[in-house]
Amino acid sequence: MDLKDIDLNLLVVFQQLFTERRVSVVAENLGLTQPAISNALSRLRKMLGDELFLRTARGMEPTPYASQLAEPISYALATIRDTLDRKMEFNPADSIRKFTIAMTDIGEIHLLPKLMSRLAAIAPGVTISTVRNASVNLGDEIEAGRVDLAIGLLPQLKSGYFQRRLFRQRYVCMFRAGHMLDKEAMTLEEFASAQHVVVVSGGTGHAMVDDTIERRGIKRRVLLSVPHFVALGHILASTDMIASVPERYARECMQPFQLKYLPHPVPLPEFGINLFWHAKFHKEPGNQWLRGVVFDLFSD
Repeated sequence: MDLKDIDLNLLVVFQQLFTERRVSVVAENLGLTQPAISNALSRLRKMLGDELFLRTARGMEPTPYASQLAEPISYALATIRDTLDRKMEFNPADSIRKFTIAMTDIGEIHLLPKLMSRLAAIAPGVTISTVRNASVNLGDEIEAGRVDLAIGLLPQLKSGYFQRRLFRQRYVCMFRAGHMLDKEAMTLEEFASAQHVVVVSGGTGHAMVDDTIERRGIKRRVLLSVPHFVALGHILASTDMIASVPERYARECMQPFQLKYLPHPVPLPEFGINLFWHAKFHKEPGNQWLRGVVFDLFSD
């Protein structure tokens, strides 16, 4: 007998008939009509080549073959039911799982210290690895499970992905303390004539900010372009250059590098920073847990 020819519902009817011995009771239990139960029994008889149940004054009595089948069928159905009902579990306190999160270097500066501090307290065996949003084929990597989560402004992640807003990103102008622009406000003319260091970060919200400034016809005196934010604090601390940066990044740099910042003189849109994950892993317990930790720590 080929398993593809077996209707699992027929085995459920068999188990019920063996237990209840009355077609009317089985029909009520399963929410079916009595003719439907009789039809299912007819199909079972044809499939198994045995009468299985005989009508008597005491109800539907099982044949010896039916009695022989009853226990293994009941066990098989219970196994299937338990398997489908069983929920995967994730115990962060005991886990040694490695998670990979895609984020920018700003994300690493702003998010990782707090995240790792929290993990040390609640999941000391869990480890984190990061990749750049723009350095991999992010959609394929998340779908394949090689990247668990992504954080940022990522319009390319659409169909098949869930996302949840963490916070909105506002841009400011940052410079060293004591700079000639270290005052109450900065004019557009002062911004344009200042010496600038620009972070060229393609495929990110920061690149969109630079595009907006250029589209408004503002010509900056760009003396230095760098591909990331890692060295920016050191550069600003020892020069008279200024930079357009996310406010959350500016806050992180103020104390270590003795920097200041002002509201940006160019009207710039705010950008939403979201947490992304693939629908395939929406109910995966470890992924759910890490999403919850990130959201609890960083959501506005």
